[in-house]
Amino acid sequence: MANHTLRAQRLVALFMLGCLLFSYPLLALFDSDDRVFGIPLLFAYLFAAWALLIVLMMLVIERSNR
Repeated sequence: MANHTLRAQRLVALFMLGCLLFSYPLLALFDSDDRVFGIPLLFAYLFAAWALLIVLMMLVIERSNR
């Protein structure tokens, strides 16, 4: 039971991190004409943040199943 609540707390923390990563003030920092490997900086940031959240969720869920 304690493992279940710890997993839930970590997932809530990841949700809050996602809200922070996709909030307007942080997105405005990356809204420029710069490019990373030919991709606009904002799109590269969005993809990287999204991929990071998926990987972190996978780690939290897989780790708690053990």
